[in-house]
Amino acid sequence: MISANNVTYRVGKKALFEEVNIKFTEGNCYGLIGANGAGKSTFLKILSGALDTTNGDIVITPGQRLSVLEQDHFKYDANVVLDTVMMGNARLYEIMKEKDAIYAKEDFSEEDGIRASELEAEFAEMDGWEAESNAAMLLNGLGIDTEYHYATMADLDGSIKVKVLLAKALFGNPDILLLDEPTNHLDLDAIAWLEDFLIDFDNTVIVVSHDRYFLNKVCTHIADIDYGKIQLYAGNYDFWYESSQLMIRQMKEANKKKEEQIKELQEFISRFSANASKSKQATSRKRALEKIQLDDMRPSSRKYPYIDFRPEREIGNEVLVVEHLSKTINGEKVLNDVSFIMGHDDKIAFVGGQELAKTTLFQILAGELEPDEGSFKWGVTTSQAYFPKDNTAEFNNDMTITEWLTGYSPVKDVTYVRGYLGRMLFPGEDGVKKVKILSGGEKVRCLLSKMMIQQANCLIFDEPTNHLDMESITALNNGLIKFSGVALFSCHDHQFVQTSANRIIEILPDGSIIDKITTYDDYLANDEMARKRTVFTANAEDDEN
Repeated sequence: MISANNVTYRVGKKALFEEVNIKFTEGNCYGLIGANGAGKSTFLKILSGALDTTNGDIVITPGQRLSVLEQDHFKYDANVVLDTVMMGNARLYEIMKEKDAIYAKEDFSEEDGIRASELEAEFAEMDGWEAESNAAMLLNGLGIDTEYHYATMADLDGSIKVKVLLAKALFGNPDILLLDEPTNHLDLDAIAWLEDFLIDFDNTVIVVSHDRYFLNKVCTHIADIDYGKIQLYAGNYDFWYESSQLMIRQMKEANKKKEEQIKELQEFISRFSANASKSKQATSRKRALEKIQLDDMRPSSRKYPYIDFRPEREIGNEVLVVEHLSKTINGEKVLNDVSFIMGHDDKIAFVGGQELAKTTLFQILAGELEPDEGSFKWGVTTSQAYFPKDNTAEFNNDMTITEWLTGYSPVKDVTYVRGYLGRMLFPGEDGVKKVKILSGGEKVRCLLSKMMIQQANCLIFDEPTNHLDMESITALNNGLIKFSGVALFSCHDHQFVQTSANRIIEILPDGSIIDKITTYDDYLANDEMARKRTVFTANAEDDEN
């Protein structure tokens, strides 16, 4: 068990956490959630001891070992991969090194023999003889082939390093496991393996993640950070969301009834307080009025943008026809004889590990690239709005946000434009900010404002959830579900794809496609090879909003 007792943490004069009391117990997996800047990663560092509290303390059950997913991808560059994983159990690794040093001595003394015997006993008690095979099993489970196990960390690319550091955190059955964005840079198979590992894990897990599907799969509890306090909920992310929204609705309804009661009492008192025959009743109502207290409805620090795509024109039956489309980029044929017809009810998710192919196809359909072969035709009733993965060119200018969005607006009125910006959490004063200085998340929200104001009936999204916080991802997901037009999109958020798409097109390594009318979960369940082929790369920059 690990607990925070009256923990306060201040940055300057600002209290990021204030008098937090919470217990994390064995056998549970806690999803730590909160708005960007709420302090999720900071709280994990406090729990791990990497940061000292201003007041209060962290208590860990004596004898329990805590393990943390480290974020420094270069820290172990000088080490062999298997050794790096086994370092996850620091005491075990120390014993291994000390034993090796003793046995390597040429002048092996009686004292060395006694010490070696003590180490061997402790080593056996910690299942040390299984350490290397256990480390290898973790690496294999995460998709790291045996050929890399004896390589030096410096020789690995970033995505493999991330998996090694995750294996290091999981190694040796730690009593308490702290994971900050563990699905970043993991492919779909590795995420599925990690989900199964955590579901079967018997000890305490505390995890920060923007992946709603992952939180729903692994979490038994949600710890919600809001205004420097942490509220604990039983259940997964969806249960937290529904129950927290229900609680707010119930408080609002209760307050509404109380306000009506207050109004009635005040009217009676005002009307009859001077009436001698009614004065006793008026006094009684005054006492009743004093006892009524409204529930404290402090607003959440979370801010959900309002995303609502409303097409100006209803789409017809002829939407999009793609015929024999091919394209070669830098000598690689990324699209190979691609053909499909889009219906007027379709929302198509493009999946698979061929990121360049998906982006190339979207650029062609948006009119930004010419195909080498083949053709495509949009229906006469269609209008398109495009969200590019790389938005650098969009914001490489000196315009303010308001000026930039006005350029795309059919109504050149500042008040009209600011209305759209307000929905996307840009209040009035933010309208004068220069677009070139915006953060990644702010740029994404600007692009979504642009797509809303264009009122197109066909939306093309290339990884729209990159850089967004969970609240914005939820709002975009709900906005696309409600959208009455058609959409083509790629996205690394499993829940986003599952809930938004009615059709899946997978682009294969040779540039050809598999096209099925189905949900994403059914597609994966019915095609094991699709699971093997499909690679998702989660965003390392989710928190840049």
